Amino acid sequence: MSDLPTKEEILAWIKDHPEDNSRRDIARAFGIKGAAKIELKRLLKEMAEAGQIERHRKRFTDPDRLPPVAVLEVTGPDEAGDLLARPLEWTGQGAAPRVRVIDRPEGPALGRGDRILARMTEVEGGYEARPIRRIGVASHRVVGIFRKGAEGGRITPIDKGADKEWIVPAGATLDARDGELVEGEQTGPRGRMGLPRARVLERLGDPSAPRAISLIAIHQHAIPDDFPDAVIAEADRAHPAGPEGREDLTDLPFVTIDPADARDRDDACFAAPDDDPANDGGHVIWVAIADVAHYVTPGSALDREARKRGNSTYFPDRVVPMLPERLSNDLCSLHPGVPRAVIAVRMKIDATGNKIGHRFARAIIRSRAGLAYEEVQAAQDGRPAPALEPLCAPVIAPLYAAYDALVMARRARQPLDLDLPERQIVLSETGAVSSVRFKDRLDAHRLIEEFMVLANVAAAEELERLRRPLLYRVHEEPSPEKLDALREVAQASGFVLAKGQVLRTAHLNRLLSQAEGTEFDELMNISTLRSMTQAYYAPQNLGHFGLALRSYAHFTSPIRRYSDLIVHRALISGHRWGKDGLSPEEIETLSETAEHISETERRSMAAERDTTDRYLAAYLADRVGNEFTGRISGVQKFGAFVKLDETGADGLVPIRGIGREFFHYDRDRQELIGSETGLTIGIGQRVTVRLSEAVPMTGGLMLELLEIEGGPMPGGAGPNGKKPRGRKLAALKARERGVARKVRRTRRR
Repeated sequence: MSDLPTKEEILAWIKDHPEDNSRRDIARAFGIKGAAKIELKRLLKEMAEAGQIERHRKRFTDPDRLPPVAVLEVTGPDEAGDLLARPLEWTGQGAAPRVRVIDRPEGPALGRGDRILARMTEVEGGYEARPIRRIGVASHRVVGIFRKGAEGGRITPIDKGADKEWIVPAGATLDARDGELVEGEQTGPRGRMGLPRARVLERLGDPSAPRAISLIAIHQHAIPDDFPDAVIAEADRAHPAGPEGREDLTDLPFVTIDPADARDRDDACFAAPDDDPANDGGHVIWVAIADVAHYVTPGSALDREARKRGNSTYFPDRVVPMLPERLSNDLCSLHPGVPRAVIAVRMKIDATGNKIGHRFARAIIRSRAGLAYEEVQAAQDGRPAPALEPLCAPVIAPLYAAYDALVMARRARQPLDLDLPERQIVLSETGAVSSVRFKDRLDAHRLIEEFMVLANVAAAEELERLRRPLLYRVHEEPSPEKLDALREVAQASGFVLAKGQVLRTAHLNRLLSQAEGTEFDELMNISTLRSMTQAYYAPQNLGHFGLALRSYAHFTSPIRRYSDLIVHRALISGHRWGKDGLSPEEIETLSETAEHISETERRSMAAERDTTDRYLAAYLADRVGNEFTGRISGVQKFGAFVKLDETGADGLVPIRGIGREFFHYDRDRQELIGSETGLTIGIGQRVTVRLSEAVPMTGGLMLELLEIEGGPMPGGAGPNGKKPRGRKLAALKARERGVARKVRRTRRR
């Protein structure tokens, strides 16, 4: 055969021979020899330039089909439970085809983000992939500003401290506009100029839009914010739970107490004096929690999505919920006057607030009112709104009487008593920050907290009694290293944290009590918080140090925490209330679930913290050049962090902006020591600073130090105004201070 084949014939042959289709294979198949091979080469080049075929090494492929062997990224299970993946290289027309992974029983368990090399088989509706081997996890992603270039563009990351841009080649920009916010994914190793290559995954719009701030955090931390259609459909099919098999508690005057702007109300409470003569002065407390487990059953689409999210994430302008609105704001929300399914616990406490018994029930309640913290507190203080007057004596007064008893038990138990004001960012109708204020802490807040803690303890103890597996909320005691650091801060501030004893929360409370009312009050609270380990979930009971409790589990918020849903299901199984309890598969994977939801909780906390920083930077951006008072909250080799009094925002005073002398960093004492002046900068000092830079996109604040402890910054310039070389002198002074400190300690003993 001397004539060249048509392009259609070549495409058909490549489709039928996906593995053996090099130029040599094509020439042999069509009998092309001699000079005709040059013409074949030209023809194949034309087809590649037109996008009809692609060249991978020495083989040609149809761009609208996947190759026989491809690299995939696992995206997770779909609504039917099938494990799906996406091809990392797809240049065909339209969206990439659906790829279902046929997991090998003997192979490693695959999860979202895993990358696999797989053998592909085209089937109706997409492809089936049989893994050959796992080759890693998902590549790095970046959220940043796209800058258009002559050959593609670049992504400038919005992360604080990110100094590397990402190169986006032509054809991988997704037609992003210059200055647009995008999410990108690394596609290759560092290329020219040492910069990583990337492709744009999604265009996120105008980065200066007021509501882009939380959107940045959502994408930056990979928080799922869209529910799959099957999940929404399953939620929409749900109907209110009926009274069958439930205890009727509709005659009890339950109320919900939440923030004024709350949309979901998943906990209700009621209290009354105990009429048992054997419990003189005691109280009965009921806590009822929405029966989410009735609607979100193991293995369902709702359950898989809720587990994936792990928890709800809260931003100033939006909530990314764990469950669709049909459940979170409707069927599982305890609206006033509406019968609602709950799991309730009846707890008896004695006159001093100690729990002496409890009983759980799967029940129906009808809330009498949906109240806000502020109006409940006003009613208790003798200023009730007209609508609340009928509730004062029969409902609100007994709640506070039971709370007073719980306060006595709390004082005896001595949980960690931190006093850290919570910031509230108030947004205007356009989404811009209108003010930043600190939330009031009312007894109404503490009342609900104490009731919920008591119910969580009861849930853990009940499941232990039933010998049912569960997820504990674990909080371990601080490490010796963190305690030593806290002790250093305490001693530098003139306080004492004893050493050489088994640490209890009472010891830390005594430290906080020493600082209360002094200028170091906030410092000691922050330093104590930083010394704590992070709480997490585990199927093993390791206690809760901060609350000074032996057994503790989360039970009271199943709308927004998957851990609570697990505890509800364990209670259902333990009491044989139905078939929607904890499944055998869930029990086998409790450790994996605990690790996963601990990670999603940390992810949400980081996203919320980053969003707060960005909102504060946006709020202060118009006040660059203004002076602020604050307190040094941290010291590092590169500078000092200052917490501003007005907003609670944290800014950095870079080391280069502190005078003109060399500063030695004393890691043990968390201090910076000037080489010429001896100026010491340490945690807790009062300062006046000037805001020199505010970057809303990263949330970064840069400050200039003007005064420290009421005095101006000393000089320190060397000859000719140059920075002096005083490193050895500063280090010597630091060592002398350390020796003096050891001598003082010896004398005290």
